[in-house]
Amino acid sequence: MATVRSAGISGFADVVRGLGADPVPFVRAAGLDVAVLDHDDVPIAERRLADLLELAARELDCPDLGLRMAARHGLDTLGPLAMMLANCRTGADVLAATGRYLTVHSDAVHVDWIEDPDGEPGMAGLRYRGELGGPPPVQAMDAGLGFVHRALTALFGDDYGLAGVHLSYRPAIGHEAFYRVPIRADQAQSLLRINQDLLHRPVKGAQAWLRAHAEARLRALLPGEDGLTCRIRAVVAELLAFGTAGMDTVARTLAMHPRTLQRRLAEQGTTYAHLVDNIRRDRARHYLTETRLPFRDVSALLGFAEQATFSRACHRWWGVPPRRVRPKDLSARIKFFG
Repeated sequence: MATVRSAGISGFADVVRGLGADPVPFVRAAGLDVAVLDHDDVPIAERRLADLLELAARELDCPDLGLRMAARHGLDTLGPLAMMLANCRTGADVLAATGRYLTVHSDAVHVDWIEDPDGEPGMAGLRYRGELGGPPPVQAMDAGLGFVHRALTALFGDDYGLAGVHLSYRPAIGHEAFYRVPIRADQAQSLLRINQDLLHRPVKGAQAWLRAHAEARLRALLPGEDGLTCRIRAVVAELLAFGTAGMDTVARTLAMHPRTLQRRLAEQGTTYAHLVDNIRRDRARHYLTETRLPFRDVSALLGFAEQATFSRACHRWWGVPPRRVRPKDLSARIKFFG
């Protein structure tokens, strides 16, 4: 299941309160814990986030709710990736870093630089898309594409080269005021039409040493996946539940010396302990958001000696205990909106 950091709904509470409503019932009706309103790193299933926005927009009669959220999102919504982007050299570097590291923020979101759909020389399209099949949820698309626009404005200024916006649906009142360029509705896909000169434009105030520091941190969060690293991850994942995922055991399984394993991981910018922690975090996110396994079973499957250790790990990863990561029953939606 594709997920987004709960930073992706930052601003939701303020928008809903500004419309005279309480955000908490909407969050619960979408099957989410209210912790997502107060913590940025709780994983949210993409579908639940989209449902939350559509639900609130419909019940509050606010067709531009997604745009209102985008207006409240700063570059820091991207967490560790924000420092990297703010210190890239050029637009091309920004796009490359986004493609490589966006999964640190979300494995549900993709940003693609594509040929201009209008075929105009010197122009290109910047497409925002999620993993959900079928027509894109309007509010989630407005929030995401609107955030991309605001991020580019923050990095390059108001004149970054936006020439037009294509939407695959009918825009709400307020789209042209938000983007300040012509909007074309009912298009094949939603995207920003941008002058290709953006690729060569420098990022305002970028500093090379901050970029290097940010990239080192991102590499640790998202280690490179060469063939050996993939094999190590596969073996660790299999051995975790048996409590035998020590480095010596894994190295022996792979027919290599532990020091060789350490060296190869160091070449990928990570350590064995960090790799194991990442695997546990990813599998915990899966078990907590996609299954109803008891917490004690999840803890055992992740190779923790005690459930309390698993709970502390969740606090370290997301700032909340396991019970606040797991979505609530979606039947709450039926009860609330009847």
